[in-house]
Order: sequence, then structure tokens, then C-alpha cells
Amino acid sequence: MLRAMKAKGLSFRRLAEEIGLSPFIVTAALLGQMSLPKDAADRAAAALEIPEAQDFLTEIPLRGSLGQSVPTDPLIYRFYEIVQVYGTTLKALIQEEFGDGIMSAIDFDLDLTRQPDPNGDRVKIVMTGKFLKYKKV
Repeated sequence: MLRAMKAKGLSFRRLAEEIGLSPFIVTAALLGQMSLPKDAADRAAAALEIPEAQDFLTEIPLRGSLGQSVPTDPLIYRFYEIVQVYGTTLKALIQEEFGDGIMSAIDFDLDLTRQPDPNGDRVKIVMTGKFLKYKKV
């Protein structure tokens, strides 16, 4: 599918526009980390001219399967590093604001934009997830 995208000159964002879904959902599906609804998978397979892609894109994936516990890709590792350094801080601040619970990774939105900066453009990532309170029985 990635080769077909390259051959057609399609970016993940452009393919997502054609399918009518978030570029994060479409990219995650193409990388085997998310499944698409059948109609979206059909549109993706048609756009890529790979009918058999529909089956792969609708399968329930094994999420988070990067192959090793500490990622070695430098960009992915930086996210891991951010969590290592700021994870306990984020946890403390979220729980101070919301109480004892977690941020959902299922009821979750993600956005990425380029932020121009004279010292070098910056990557701006915004994550929003539903807060899920732990039950106190």
C-alpha cells in the first residue's frame, strides 16, 4: 500500500481526504495499527487500486506492536524519551486537575501542525482524550 501511495504521489493526508477520515486514523491503518470501517477500507483500496487491501484495512490489529520495548527509530524514540522524562509530571498534573484516572487512548483525538519559527520550524502535536475515572467500589 505504501508503494502504491508513492507511485501515485499520494501523501497520507491526501489519501485521508479522499477516504474522508482523519489522517491519523488512515496512517495508523496503513501501518497496521488501526482498522477502518468497511466503507472507508473500500475507498482506500479503490484509491490505491489494491482490492485485497480492504481485508487488511478492516482486520482488528495487534496495536502497539513495534517489535521491541524501547524503540530504536530516532523520532519514535524521542516520544518514548518525552514520556520517560515528563510522564510522571503529566500524570501528576492530569490527576491534580481531574482526579484518579487515565486519559483514554480509544476516545482520543490527535492533531499535528507545522509551527513556523525563525530558529527552525517546530512540530506542534495536540492530544485530547476522554478522562476515565477509576471506579471506587
